[in-house]
Amino acid sequence: MTTTQMNQLMENILKEIKKTRESGQREYAHDTDNVFANFERVANTLGITREQALMTYLLKHVDGVVSHIKGHESQREDVRGRLTDIIVYIMLLWGMVDENTK
Repeated sequence: MTTTQMNQLMENILKEIKKTRESGQREYAHDTDNVFANFERVANTLGITREQALMTYLLKHVDGVVSHIKGHESQREDVRGRLTDIIVYIMLLWGMVDENTK
């Protein structure tokens, strides 16, 4: 892959990440003012931190990627969907870290 091709791929990936995050906000957070609402609900229910709740979801997708790398092909979604979700979760975690350090 050339540098130009990689740059274009990264542009496409970033667009997909933004679309996925916005869709997830509507579907899961149920709160336009709090992007972490679903993680906070789960955290409160389980008595854990919102970061631990997020990490649980993140690791589910990492597990799917590991299965793909090991040759498992019968996943419900393309591995790129899981990779997109992982990037979104990492960005949300970054947001939590930022919010916690203000």
